[in-house]
Amino acid sequence: MTRWREVLTALTDDTLDAVERQAVLARAAVRLAADRGTPERQPTVEEVVTLAHEEFGVPLDAGQVRSALDTREPTDG
Repeated sequence: MTRWREVLTALTDDTLDAVERQAVLARAAVRLAADRGTPERQPTVEEVVTLAHEEFGVPLDAGQVRSALDTREPTDG
């Protein structure tokens, strides 16, 4: 599934509750930020929050972003 499809699904899927929606959006934002960065550097929480706000139009909780960063596999990029 493409990154943007994940985002669109999270924004439009009425079966997701707010926590699930935030988790999906946080993981997608982390992956997009990582795709745009260098392989040896993980994106920061601030970069991911900014990307989500500017590109998805949604505010992400920093804790949710940290969780998505912590569970991200190095090959998730």
